[in-house]
Formats: sequence, C-alpha cells, structure tokens
Amino acid sequence: MSVIALWAHSRSMSTAFLRMMVERGDVTTVHEPWLALTETGQVTLPAEADEVTTVYSDTELRDHLVRLGQSRPVFVKEVVDYRYPYLFDTPAEVASFTHAFIVRDPRPTIASHYAMKPSVTCPEIGFERLAELFGLFWSASGRKPLVLRAERLVEDPLVAVRAFCDYTGLAFVPEAITWQPTDRPEWGRHRAWHLDAINSSGFVSQRNAYEVTIDNSALLRSFYDHHYPFYERIVQHAD
Repeated sequence: MSVIALWAHSRSMSTAFLRMMVERGDVTTVHEPWLALTETGQVTLPAEADEVTTVYSDTELRDHLVRLGQSRPVFVKEVVDYRYPYLFDTPAEVASFTHAFIVRDPRPTIASHYAMKPSVTCPEIGFERLAELFGLFWSASGRKPLVLRAERLVEDPLVAVRAFCDYTGLAFVPEAITWQPTDRPEWGRHRAWHLDAINSSGFVSQRNAYEVTIDNSALLRSFYDHHYPFYERIVQHAD
C-alpha cells in the first residue's frame, strides 16, 4: 500500500480531484493536513475502523499517514499557501510517498485567488513553492513526480485520470470521474474556497468573470511575471 500526495497551488482544481478520489471508495482521503497544522497547530485525521485521531506535529502527521497507508491507499491533497519548513527542509522525510503535482494556467489562477483573498501576497500564489518542492521530491525519491494540468482534466478527464492511476499504481475507475454535488465536513473550515467543488459533478472549466485581472492590475501582473517561469518549469513535465 502507499501514501499518494497531490501538491497544488490554490485555485487549481485540486479539491475537485480529491472529490473524485472520494468517489472511488477504495482510498482514504486527507484534505490539506499541513495547511490545518500550520494554521491551527493540530489536524484531525482518519484512523482505523472509521475512527479519527488528532496529531500536533509534522512527524506525527507523517507517521500516521504511513501507518494508514499500510492497510489501504491514502490520498493526501495539499496546497502550498505556506512554506511548510518540514517538507521543504527535510524532503527525505516524505520520500516514500508517491508524489504528484497539479497546476493551472496562472492567468485565471491569480485572478481567482485575488477574488477570494484580496490580501494575497506573491508567495501565496504558490508556483514558486511548487517548483521547489517538485525538484526536492524528485531528488529525494529518485522518481520524477507526475504533473497534471487542470486544463487536461477538463478537456479529457479519462486520459488524465488514467495517467494518474498508471503512475500511482491505483486501479483505473472511470465511473469515479462524475459524482453527485455534495458538501464534505473537511471543507468546512475554508468552505467558501470550495464552493465550486461542492457544487460540481465532474471536472468542468469554471468560466468565472473577474473584475480584477492581470490585464488591469499592476499588482496581479507582478504576481504573474514572477510566477510564470516557475509554472513553465513544472508544466514542461506534464504529460
């Protein structure tokens, strides 16, 4: 068995991907545990026999995920709104995980992030942190992480999901790419960020119109100019 980690920037369709993994029914899913640990000092995780447990440190979190993964595949979805020192400074600690990344075109990503959080800072956009993690995990594990493009999930979800399953060793479950719209308790703390996923029934392009974009905001343009090279660095590895 294994722990599979999907690393993402915010507004990348990663929550919809987690929703698909829930739909499979054969994988234990964990939503943004390092984000919760950073913001609250603790994170509640699934445990055996439908129980839950709370951990208070990076090593407790890692060790619990590894234990869970011994009996059933574990899927962890994480965003890099913060620079988690444990992961960035000691990538060998999670070298046994199977690592995948998801990225979305920075243009709508940045506008969407700003619409959700007008105080967003340049580092929080996340592409630079993702590019760093990509290199660190590749070096620590000796295996190039899989890179998924959000646009490919929309254009051809069966092909994109099959590639993910082939890489991770999971069975391909094509019927899981559609689901019934639903809320989930683990989304409650940041529920407003997950409304698209809550109301979704599959991988669809969210054609939202944003008042502030990289075309009319010098601030957002500066974010784009900074992060686009890091996006290119990652996306060149996408299938």
